[in-house]
Amino acid sequence: MFNFKDFNSAIAQIAEEKGIAKERVLETIEQAIAAAYKKEYGTKNEVVRAKMDEESGEVKFWQVKTVVDQDMLKEEDETEEAVAVDGASEVAMKKNEEFEKNRMVKEEELELNENGEPKKIRFNEERHIMIDDAKEINPDVVVGEEVIFPLEAKEEFGRIAAQTAKQVILQRLREAERGAVMGEFKEKEGEIISGLIQRIERRNVFVNLGRTQGVMFYNESVPGERYRIGERMKFFIVAVQEDMRGPMIVLSRSHPKFLVKLFELEVPEIATGTVKIMAIAREAGGRTKIAVSSSLEGVDPVGSCVGQKGTRVMAVLNELGQEKIDIIKWDEDPEKFIAQSVSPAKVSRVEVSPRKEARVFVPEDQLSLAIGRGGQNVRLAARLTGWKIDVRSESAPEEVVEGGIAEVEEKPKESGEENIKENEA
Repeated sequence: MFNFKDFNSAIAQIAEEKGIAKERVLETIEQAIAAAYKKEYGTKNEVVRAKMDEESGEVKFWQVKTVVDQDMLKEEDETEEAVAVDGASEVAMKKNEEFEKNRMVKEEELELNENGEPKKIRFNEERHIMIDDAKEINPDVVVGEEVIFPLEAKEEFGRIAAQTAKQVILQRLREAERGAVMGEFKEKEGEIISGLIQRIERRNVFVNLGRTQGVMFYNESVPGERYRIGERMKFFIVAVQEDMRGPMIVLSRSHPKFLVKLFELEVPEIATGTVKIMAIAREAGGRTKIAVSSSLEGVDPVGSCVGQKGTRVMAVLNELGQEKIDIIKWDEDPEKFIAQSVSPAKVSRVEVSPRKEARVFVPEDQLSLAIGRGGQNVRLAARLTGWKIDVRSESAPEEVVEGGIAEVEEKPKESGEENIKENEA
């Protein structure tokens, strides 16, 4: 037996625990009561709805029928043809009424075909009402609308009906909770979030984000960085996707925008838009170059990012570990920008060509610094500027230096979709 009174406190508690609107919880309970009523007192094909009075606990029930007209109904020969296609015998034809009930449209609202017109349906008097009959009840009713018929209120329900109601409540609450979590994290996509490392499987790191779990795939982690279970860390939300098991929150610590967001947290001028990060090139765990500019005269963009005695950039470095960061000033002049991009090396001169190729000449003692270990410095400079860069020694300008040429790389994918597809597979 259901007790429909004193639900307010329970509903409020469930709503708070699940992070779901109170109205949604009440709607779920009403759907469950309607399902129980249909199971105990209704028929298989009825559409039953319930409405609860929050103050008194009184529940009212209605049967709902959709208004249709003759043009929306399947002809008799269409029905017979459908039966024939299914291999029905003459005996099955005689039981056509039962066949129709099993094959009828289940949705409460009429479906539309490819042309946007209502699909042909089989009329069922428990779910449908002809337009002429509906107009006798409500003269203003139109095709596709619903007509409701009050049902006798009941308070006694059997075990099977109660079990049905329980299943409906659990299912609907799970769906509502998943939707709430999905909506919450969808708004946080592209932001930084803090989480607790829960477990590590096949180099993928699973993170407890509070209401749900996120995953950082192995190729989104920082090479050389160690992750310990129980450790709290910051992550960048790359993508939020709907999965069969619930929302999938794809996290990253190697994404270039992770570093951008860290600077936004530490540098107020970036958060307010006075200083902008114009370009970024990152090799996670190794080195990152960012180009910054200021929209306000008198504000030093590089100094703003570094902070007094380097406090701001050190706060970012503490989060990234051993990764090095070069902060350079953005310049619209390609020669000046390219010269600064190979920082910390000092450049003698730059020659640019119309094909976005540049030769950078440096003193002999600056050559290895300009190229970097394994060509990393010149490679990041090319990625940052979008120019092909050829670093050469000022003392031997015609000589090509090994590892001194860096092509412009294609922009890496940032959506995290490949990780999601790989995980689903």
